[in-house]
Amino acid sequence: MIEIGGIFKLERQFTQLLWELALAYRMMYERRDQSLQIEPMTTHPSRIAYLTGAYPKASHTFILREVSAVRENGFEVATFSVRRPDPEDIIGPEEREAEQSTAYILETALKPTRLISDHLAALFASPTRYLSTLALAWRMRGPGLKASLYQLFYFAEAVVLSNELKRRKIDHLHNHFSDSSCTVALLASKLTQIPFSFMMHGPNEFVEAPRWRLDLKIAEAKFVTCISHFCRSQGMIYAAPEHWDKMHLVHCGIEPERYGSSRAKRSGNGIIFVGRLAAVKGVPILLDALASLQNEHPSLSAVIVGDGPDRAWIENRIKELKLGEVITLTGYQSQTEVANHLETSDVLVLPSFAEGVPVVLMEAMSSGLPVVTTRIAGIPELVKDGENGLVVPPGDCEALTNAIASLLNDEERRAQMGVVGRAHVAESYNIHIEGAKLAQILRESLKHQSNA
Repeated sequence: MIEIGGIFKLERQFTQLLWELALAYRMMYERRDQSLQIEPMTTHPSRIAYLTGAYPKASHTFILREVSAVRENGFEVATFSVRRPDPEDIIGPEEREAEQSTAYILETALKPTRLISDHLAALFASPTRYLSTLALAWRMRGPGLKASLYQLFYFAEAVVLSNELKRRKIDHLHNHFSDSSCTVALLASKLTQIPFSFMMHGPNEFVEAPRWRLDLKIAEAKFVTCISHFCRSQGMIYAAPEHWDKMHLVHCGIEPERYGSSRAKRSGNGIIFVGRLAAVKGVPILLDALASLQNEHPSLSAVIVGDGPDRAWIENRIKELKLGEVITLTGYQSQTEVANHLETSDVLVLPSFAEGVPVVLMEAMSSGLPVVTTRIAGIPELVKDGENGLVVPPGDCEALTNAIASLLNDEERRAQMGVVGRAHVAESYNIHIEGAKLAQILRESLKHQSNA
């Protein structure tokens, strides 16, 4: 056994090592701060950091587009992600390129030497700020031991992120979604005094708004972007009225020029679904509707693009309903592959039970397709029932079947809805326009900060 004196000696040696690391990092920060004072603020464009939970992902192509649009508007953008996405989420060349240039916080935080040195540097740079941010993280915890531990993890990740934000001289931190990654963003902002903002999507943030302290995040953010009027109204439920004005409508958008290049005549029998293979997307209802439509439409075909936790169940259900000759399951596809599928389809169907404003609806409408979807959340702001698509009650298989049938039987109506839908998306859900909106909000926020 090790004697008590030996234990004390090891402890003193370890403590001395920590102090030496801390002093070294403190000196590094002081030298860097001195150099920062020499460099004028006007020598570089504003540097924006983008953060989300897992980036890039096949299901979050709208973030890729938004990053590109913000860059087009004169900002330098550094992308950060808490976790590295799963390999199956990296589909096309855009995702592969984005993965190569993204910094992954959790991977860095799992390196003990880096984690300890970052925390010591933050502590010695400003003990008061470090401890007050740790206290804030603890106050934000939910009930139970697990929730408390996760708050400490978020704080640990925030310290690592804050070190990178300082090193890269970031002017503003913008986060997508208001759940765990937004907690990390808020804490990093407190540690660095770099302002932060975030984009609300829904629906998960609204279901668990108290858990994610949506009220506090809206209060602390410089501004909040909302993907729909419905989304903004949900934020207003939790935010104090004095913060309502900081919530701005900025749609997720698409590149209209990517879609609708082919005007080839379509058969009228091609259904397409694009999304996660999960019950929340209403896929079981879609399968039942397709089974009902088989007899009236013997040439019916359907492509289901995507993957997810319920794939095995869906495959079994397809066998039970004898839809093997009708349905093709493709798995995840790249943006270009999805666009090609839309070019050869007649109607996109998305019978979801919970959504924000699905980008795939925008993609389909921009391709000249009518859509059939459900009357939930912000969808009616995009899909005008009877004009550019049909909107049915969620979970109503009969209504969904009838809506699909009415479009399969009417080529002229499909074509007219496609024209109206394409124009609506080009005007209101164009990423070049929406990206310019966000860039202007960023400029105003940074200008206000510099004048403060």
